[in-house]
Amino acid sequence: MGGRYFMLRNLLWATSKHDVYLVQNYSVMHWSALLRRGKEVLNVAKPIVPTVKHLGFVLQPVSRVQVSTMTVKENLIVAGGFHGELICKNLNHSGVAFCSKITADDSAITNAVDVYRNPTGSLRIIAANNDSQVRVFDAEKFASLGCFSYDWSVNNSSVSPDGKLLAVLGDSTECLIADANTGKVTANLKGHLDYSFASAWHPDGRILATGNQDTTCRLWDVRNLSQSLAVLKGRMGAIRAISFTTDGRFLAMAEPADFVHIFDSQYGYAQGQEIDIFGEIAGLSFSPDTEALFVGIADRTYGSLLEFTRRRQNKYLDSMF
Repeated sequence: MGGRYFMLRNLLWATSKHDVYLVQNYSVMHWSALLRRGKEVLNVAKPIVPTVKHLGFVLQPVSRVQVSTMTVKENLIVAGGFHGELICKNLNHSGVAFCSKITADDSAITNAVDVYRNPTGSLRIIAANNDSQVRVFDAEKFASLGCFSYDWSVNNSSVSPDGKLLAVLGDSTECLIADANTGKVTANLKGHLDYSFASAWHPDGRILATGNQDTTCRLWDVRNLSQSLAVLKGRMGAIRAISFTTDGRFLAMAEPADFVHIFDSQYGYAQGQEIDIFGEIAGLSFSPDTEALFVGIADRTYGSLLEFTRRRQNKYLDSMF
């Protein structure tokens, strides 16, 4: 696994303050913070045969998938792989609903996946890939709904809360805003100095945060995209994971190793807390109730899941390992 690719990984997702999903080797595990117990919910070492017949794809089992990215939303686990795989599992059903290699390009790692509802309420899955494409799928029938091509490898894409705007970031100093329905570029965001790896939308849909190799996260106001609203600085590494709390109060961003930063939107992101940990970071996720922040550590020796709980003076303090 190349060092550059490691920075693209986001292998952790909290669906409540008690329920965390994380990748361990060839498994997606569910960790109960309440019971302090882990359970395998998806094994990607063995051949996976999809249970749903889907349009436009040859039935294609995949196996020994090295998971490169993951999200858990709307009762779906969606995982991408280092050889262009895409796997979708409904948490309420046994088996895997959909799996395929979505690109013929063997080096085309699936860099980011997102689940969202379009403006009519239909559930969609989007995948950003190293082959410079962003693909959209129907989350029920798994039909391909669109394939958008760009001029460079797409390291990350995310859809705005209203389902209308698509952020596209990758091997370019510019980030793009596109129409989520057509993929057509509507704005170029200029200011970063290097390649971008991460993005997140504020819940009100007005602010987009972008994380870059230049060790900064930039905030953009969609009402005026001529320049960034603020520049949040990391310590030493690329910003490769970003997350807002559901109430929009806090933004967390992670470097590839050792540092997680939390900023308070109420104070214009000027006040921050730095959490200094040890090891390579495999992702971060706030619980939906904003009470907990989970950080995955992917270090071979010190691999762990850290939980930080929110104190009422509005900082996140370490509570357990």
